[in-house]
Amino acid sequence: MPAYVVIVLGLLGAYVVGSVDFAVIVARMHGVDIHTEGSGNPGVSNVLRTVGRGAAAVVFIGDTLKGTVGAAMGWFAAFYAFEAVEVSGPWVWAAGFFAVFGHCYPIFHKFKGGKGVATGGGVLLFTAPIVAIIDFVTWGTVVKLSRTASIASMLLIVITVPLLIWQDVPSESLIWAGAIILLIVWRHKGNIGRMIKGREEKVST
Repeated sequence: MPAYVVIVLGLLGAYVVGSVDFAVIVARMHGVDIHTEGSGNPGVSNVLRTVGRGAAAVVFIGDTLKGTVGAAMGWFAAFYAFEAVEVSGPWVWAAGFFAVFGHCYPIFHKFKGGKGVATGGGVLLFTAPIVAIIDFVTWGTVVKLSRTASIASMLLIVITVPLLIWQDVPSESLIWAGAIILLIVWRHKGNIGRMIKGREEKVST
């Protein structure tokens, strides 16, 4: 099979994996339509507000694993095509981007998805685990102190690229990492507006 076909299949596979929306699935198991409850966003924070901690934990794990699996699919595809590839190589990050894009615009849910933070963290777990650990700890700490998930998410956007540079992630990969961050910022545009106005919703911790 030609190398470019393998790569394309890997990227498409990552998108499909990212499109599995655990917030929708878990909320439905509890009799809740997550699109019509709380903020309407199918993500961890809204599940926490409307369903509870246990359900939110399941969604967080599922959304994170989507990013990890998506990045792994990119690595396997690149390894098959080129026989040698680093776990933080550009094709791995490209697949990670497609997993996050699938989470934000899922083909299984009318392209109405979440905001990509947990799935992006899953990509980091595969490509730069030390950065992922720092980000997860930072996010949890800021949410605990501020009770505002979007503030924590915006802080991660500020610190992640410098941390990746510190971990010597290749410049080609940083382009894809930047694309993931820009997508997450775009998905948070409403949150940013509410934060400026002091109207952002709190989460129970």
